[in-house]
Amino acid sequence: MTALSQLKNMTTIVADTGDLEAISRLKPVDATTNPSLITKALTTPEKQVLLADTMYKYAGDVDKVIDELTINIGCDILKLIEGRVSTEVDARLSYNTQATIDKALEYIDAYSKAGVDKERILIKVASTWEGIKAAEALEKQGIHCNLTLLFGMHQAVACADAGITLISPFVGRILDWQKADENRTDIPVSEDKGVLSVSSIYQYYKQHGYNTQVMGASFRNVDQIIALAGCDLLTIAPNLIDELNTLDTQIERKLSAQMVMEDMAKVSFDQQGFEIAQKQDAIANSLLPKGIDGFIAAREDLVNALKASR
Repeated sequence: MTALSQLKNMTTIVADTGDLEAISRLKPVDATTNPSLITKALTTPEKQVLLADTMYKYAGDVDKVIDELTINIGCDILKLIEGRVSTEVDARLSYNTQATIDKALEYIDAYSKAGVDKERILIKVASTWEGIKAAEALEKQGIHCNLTLLFGMHQAVACADAGITLISPFVGRILDWQKADENRTDIPVSEDKGVLSVSSIYQYYKQHGYNTQVMGASFRNVDQIIALAGCDLLTIAPNLIDELNTLDTQIERKLSAQMVMEDMAKVSFDQQGFEIAQKQDAIANSLLPKGIDGFIAAREDLVNALKASR
């Protein structure tokens, strides 16, 4: 069995792409998308008529155009998979709880009008305090959420206490930060702070009986993925999925609910405590705002591409 086949027996594989051809070929259970991936999808010839029609429909109002294209591509993805698609809320709303809720409800309504049940949608929100509170309110309405840009245990704890369906800790971005901070170009997976962070979060959740699922994300290499074999879900770029499918390495389960390594005290955070923990966590304090800025920049790239297409 290939490494990919073995992993599929331990964890749910999610395709981190909006490329419909790749999703059709790879056949993941779930898929996730974002403005960068939507921009790439819209460059394909088969999407040009849709793009032109949508621009005409909304007279070039790019916010409305992006929303409709996001839903359209989400629906296309759902035709190719059995599970759920994560749909990202505009990152500019990351520090605005009510605006995040409102946008999420717009998305759910649009999917409903397209014949898609809300059970097949994960609303993707940045793991700010405001984002977590928005997701908590949405979860109470039966709308499932995926909390992204998660780099610290305080974010993970707050998400679990809020009853969030799914979190996406960013393994690769933590490794990038670690390499820069330690001035190292090569860090073994046993010392990889991204891998260690996800392992700790997974252990904390299982030890304390949380239902929130952990989906490792943002991988730089297959070693990181293999080191998290057994995680609830892993969202992987197509090139790394393909690489895993060529490996015949024996995969050993690294994470399971029964493999508790150490006793981890249960903690909780109010807003003040969360903000203090955020400032004290050098990695999260650096990467969370940088990640939001990156998502906003990716959206601006999409806006520019749409304006250029007029």
